[in-house]
Amino acid sequence: MKALVLIGGFGTRLRPLTHTVPKQLIPIAGKPVLYHVLDLLPPGVEEVALATGYKAEMIDAYVRAHPPKCPVRTVPEAEPLGTGGGMKNAGGAMSDPFYLLNSDVIAAVDLAAVLAHHSERGGIGTMCLAEVADTRPYGVAALGPDDRITAFVEKPEPEQAPSHWINAGLAVWSRAALDAIPPGRAVSFEREVVPNLLPQGLYGFRLARYWEDAGTPERLLNAQRMLFDDGRGGRGTIPRGALGTGPVAAAPGTTAEGASFGKYVTLGAGVLVEPGAHVENSIVMDGARVQKDAFVSSSILGPRTRVHPGHRVVGQTLGEAAEI
Repeated sequence: MKALVLIGGFGTRLRPLTHTVPKQLIPIAGKPVLYHVLDLLPPGVEEVALATGYKAEMIDAYVRAHPPKCPVRTVPEAEPLGTGGGMKNAGGAMSDPFYLLNSDVIAAVDLAAVLAHHSERGGIGTMCLAEVADTRPYGVAALGPDDRITAFVEKPEPEQAPSHWINAGLAVWSRAALDAIPPGRAVSFEREVVPNLLPQGLYGFRLARYWEDAGTPERLLNAQRMLFDDGRGGRGTIPRGALGTGPVAAAPGTTAEGASFGKYVTLGAGVLVEPGAHVENSIVMDGARVQKDAFVSSSILGPRTRVHPGHRVVGQTLGEAAEI
């Protein structure tokens, strides 16, 4: 059994941070988003292909320096190929069936159960579905008996959405789905390929617990909260010499004596939070410095950022080496 992880897009909704850091490497609850996705894969997955695009070299270097639990290989694309083109480019050695995962979704799901569901139904694919109030950013499924997907509409207007069950970015597909993707050009798998596969049997697997698309600052921080609440954020203790509630996931080299922390904080390697400063519901990346009596809430601070003494940073995303 193998897996294919789609790492496309430019992370535009997380700029200016993603001008220098791909969103998959932003740490939440103590580890990069990508690694929380890889954690979902069950034992026995023998290889993961990462279909990389934007900042592919950074992702390749990171996974080489920090090997995940299962072997990975990166397959970059020379130009943007869309979801389908990326699958075609990286999927040559896929198993039949294979897991297909988006690289920016945080969820509670038993992927072994999804595979069993797929095998029982005997269709071409099984797509995990999450129920959301606002379907506009997503592909939406119409469901028939036995949760067979009878129609699939990508990013419909609310009045045209056939349900509130959307593509959760986690699926099992037969290799025939890869064969159906036109070669040699950019292809949207969701728009151009999936509707034509419905006659071969595409089934939904409804997620019963949490799911989040970590593509915006607000959703990224919400995903971090979900992970911490589920115990997936490490031990969550307060840094030595600090005060507050936590949970806090602190990388090695963090200094925070005399600082205080609220809930849901990730601190990268070498972060300094000075006495009197307070951080809550935030991500503070490697080498950042929050100076004396500063206040940081609901924010993402890029690597080597600096928050000056007494300053307040609330609901902001700061790029690498920013000062405020």
